[in-house]
Amino acid sequence: MKRILFSLMAVAGTIFTVQAQSDQFKDAMKQQIMLIDSGSTWSPAGMQQLANTFERIAEAEKTQWLPYYYAAYCRVNEAFVTENKSKTDEIIDKAVLNIEKAQALKGPDSEISCILSLIASARIGVDPMTRGMKYGPESAELLETAQQQNPENPRVFVLKGQNFLYTPEAFGGSKTKAKEMFDLALKKYAAFKPESDIAPNWGEAYVKELMKQVP
Repeated sequence: MKRILFSLMAVAGTIFTVQAQSDQFKDAMKQQIMLIDSGSTWSPAGMQQLANTFERIAEAEKTQWLPYYYAAYCRVNEAFVTENKSKTDEIIDKAVLNIEKAQALKGPDSEISCILSLIASARIGVDPMTRGMKYGPESAELLETAQQQNPENPRVFVLKGQNFLYTPEAFGGSKTKAKEMFDLALKKYAAFKPESDIAPNWGEAYVKELMKQVP
């Protein structure tokens, strides 16, 4: 009887420890995710610091894909906002490493495909004239994959619209098509329910800002 009680207590202790670790992980993630949307973090240094923090969380929680995902998201945003283009590829390479780790844990996923598309777009920014022909189609193809993986993911349509908006008309850009994608994205956001309170849910405020640039 004592052995049975001891075993039950050991199991209960393990469950409590796991739950405590899970709560600690979620609390740490929530805190950092909130900072992503803070205006004070939208700088190369701010995005770098957030990415570093997500990477530390990922190293502590090696079975969780979301810290790697958010680290990649912050790295690619760091690449977009950095003014020193000689550093952009190095930053993007770090984003690639993180999203590959996320993909290894999660498998094929619409949110991951969106980040991969952003990474391709960031590569273009280093030298649009020489890189656009390679990475433009790659970015678009990844968004088609993301849409197939989850047609209800609003971020797919945010990024499609963004591509139309910032691509020259001679290469397929169109403000009219951009607006169509943004309108569709907002409809998707109205119905979208993230898988958890730390799952990807970014982009709605951003697309509303982009809407100001289209007729």
